[in-house]
Amino acid sequence: MSMAVVGMIAGMALAFAGYFGGFGAFLLVAALGAVGFIVGRLLEGDLEPGDFFRTRDDRRDRRR
Repeated sequence: MSMAVVGMIAGMALAFAGYFGGFGAFLLVAALGAVGFIVGRLLEGDLEPGDFFRTRDDRRDRRR
């Protein structure tokens, strides 16, 4: 599935949540979607858990 289709589905889910559930439901769907995205990237291997817990100095040293 292309990223455009995934984006369209996510947008439609947010639109339905906002329309039928109000702004609170919109925020809940958006937050859970972000969590799902991060978990999916972790499972695919694109992100490592250590990326979230390194200090700022460690990140600078790693880029050089």
